[in-house]
Amino acid sequence: MQTADCAITRALREPEWLTHASGAEWDAVIRQGRRASLLARLHYALQARSCLTNLPAAPRVHLDAARVIADKQAIAVRWEVGKILTAIARCEAPLILLKGAAYHMAGLTVGRGRVFSDIDILVPKPRINHVEAALMQHGWVATQHDAYDQRYYRTWMHEIPPLRHIRRQSVIDVHHAILPETARLKPDPARLLAAAQPIPDAPGLFTLAPADMVLHSASHLFCGEFEHGLRDLSDIDLLLREFSAQAGFWEGLVPRAHQLDLSRPLYYALRLAAQLFATPIPAAVLHAIAPCRPSAPHAALMHSLLQRALAPDHPSCRGPFSPLALGLLYARAHWLRMPPHLLAYHLAHKALLPPKQPG
Repeated sequence: MQTADCAITRALREPEWLTHASGAEWDAVIRQGRRASLLARLHYALQARSCLTNLPAAPRVHLDAARVIADKQAIAVRWEVGKILTAIARCEAPLILLKGAAYHMAGLTVGRGRVFSDIDILVPKPRINHVEAALMQHGWVATQHDAYDQRYYRTWMHEIPPLRHIRRQSVIDVHHAILPETARLKPDPARLLAAAQPIPDAPGLFTLAPADMVLHSASHLFCGEFEHGLRDLSDIDLLLREFSAQAGFWEGLVPRAHQLDLSRPLYYALRLAAQLFATPIPAAVLHAIAPCRPSAPHAALMHSLLQRALAPDHPSCRGPFSPLALGLLYARAHWLRMPPHLLAYHLAHKALLPPKQPG
């Protein structure tokens, strides 16, 4: 099944359809939506179109439960962000929130019903050791203790090893860039930091600029892994819809992608968002990004792989070639993130590493 034909994709694209969906169709929507972490978002989409009261009682229970969980997480995120802000108050570093935490704290539409497992922040690289020390003083500790993994993160990656709070178990990913320093694409963190915008009514908190939020989400998805691929593409759809009302957003998006060396991820993001979610993208923008498409054979292969990888991890959406597609895209992600000699060394180390003994 193509991703566009999946029930949850159609439900997000056409929420009104669910007011007359059959029991079997509802069953597919609920099961796929739960696996894709999109049920709470679907609840908000239906609410925005005043469709909730017209839904059958049984699926409504699942949607309401998903929203309760998402709303409780939103409250917890606000609490944790406040704790992080207090912890690094003396570090002379801006607290720039990324992805889910940024969407929630900035009050964006994409944050409604958005669930996630950790809080991502971006700080200037010269201050990252100070930020890490401050967080550790307030109860966050490293989750990676293997010497190789520590070196892997600190030498080659765009973040330090994740930190987990010893009491609350909240996890923070502290970034100094949005892609690894060894990656083929090299968005300049200084440009992102310089364009960061304060969150209204939240002193000390910042998000990336609107275009940079879209580009970060695109780079995360199309240069990374696809565990939450459909959710992440849905993020891009909602970001584009919301920011489209801002003067100059569309005119500046493609030039900003060129400036940050993220034109190819933006090409994939715009094409897939329009195809799967009917995102309204101006023709001028599609024309401007068209020269960034790959060659015809490359484009055909990527389209086939992405169609499979973006589908929810559910038997009704994924077919016999889905594992192959995910495996090839996983290998592609590593190829984009590391030069060949470093990739060979990394894979050899992981292959030869003895299995961990059960605790």
